[in-house]
Amino acid sequence: MNAENRYDTAHAIANLLHGAVEVEKTPTGVRTHRLPARARAQAADPQLDFAESQPSGVRLVFRTDATFVELRASAHRFGFKGLPPRPDGVFDLVIDGRLAAQHSLDTATASTIDPATGGTDTEPGGVGTLRFDRLPAGDKHVEIWLPHNETVELASLSADAPLHPVRSSRPVWVHHGSSISQGSNAEHPTGTWPAIAASLGGVELVNLGFGGSALLDPFTARAIRDTPADLISLKLGINVVNADLMRRRAFVPAVHGFLDTIRDGHPDTPLLVVSPLCCPIHEDTPGPGDFDRDALAEGELRFRATGDPAESGSGKLTLAVIREELSRVVDQRADPNLHYLDGLQLYGEADAVESPMPDRLHPDAETHRLIGRRFAELAFARDGAGFAPGLRKEPSA
Repeated sequence: MNAENRYDTAHAIANLLHGAVEVEKTPTGVRTHRLPARARAQAADPQLDFAESQPSGVRLVFRTDATFVELRASAHRFGFKGLPPRPDGVFDLVIDGRLAAQHSLDTATASTIDPATGGTDTEPGGVGTLRFDRLPAGDKHVEIWLPHNETVELASLSADAPLHPVRSSRPVWVHHGSSISQGSNAEHPTGTWPAIAASLGGVELVNLGFGGSALLDPFTARAIRDTPADLISLKLGINVVNADLMRRRAFVPAVHGFLDTIRDGHPDTPLLVVSPLCCPIHEDTPGPGDFDRDALAEGELRFRATGDPAESGSGKLTLAVIREELSRVVDQRADPNLHYLDGLQLYGEADAVESPMPDRLHPDAETHRLIGRRFAELAFARDGAGFAPGLRKEPSA
């Protein structure tokens, strides 16, 4: 193998990465981040640290004549004590826009969380090797999508021909949301609903969906403000409710402030506010959300809402209240480039009956595909630009 076809420096690997906000050099390679270091320092939240370092939407992109590509990497996975292991993270190989192969690392650092105490046990793992071979001959556009649900460090990339960086001319779509946007319960990285929507919409995805952490944090707004974007969408509400983070009085100004900060860097960029999907446990019942202890005792992961529906009258937030207030904020701002999409158009009451969320909070793999198709239909024009052309007011059946 020629030395020029081995990429093992931080600069060489970073030059092939798309979808990352920041790349950190580590002793074993590079780790991608979806929030900058200054934001991570302000949060000091282990859950956010774990979520933002999981490279949902991040991919290695290049053109090559190579017939094989070999990736050396390490991973950090997590699971819950007393429950079956979560599926290993998947690396998707996409050639000329088509999914061609999938592999998972056979070794990883594993952290096991005890839902009852919050304690974590960690067993270290090592560096593994993934080999994608029998690639078609000739020049081709190759993407290796990193797992959406485990932290990854990239040590080296090798091939039997040079790997040429690609700079796309497609519009850049920056999307922010919760664990559903990150891809929770999707089967593989190109199967998350934002990845599906981006493919159908002809846009370049930067996924800033963070499990449990779409909380209107000012540092997240600044990260979006500072990230180049042709289109921006914000899927807001579910984490604010299930964290029982704030009341109606605080929520509305926080949304305005979040939008104000983004507009400081993107004054005219099409911006779409998306309200929550249907989630029956929180439609009319405030948070906080919690694990369903009875389900845990039976070895199943489910969630429940612990609030009192009567408290919504005193300002506690439910998803119904969130949708009402987000719609009102968008109308009040009278911004011609600001649009609103009711999340019930992506996954509504009829969908919750026909295809209920297995853990009562996150959609399954097929529902991710449904949401991705609907978002692309509603939000993207056929040429991949703008939000307004595809929006419609009636909820999907």
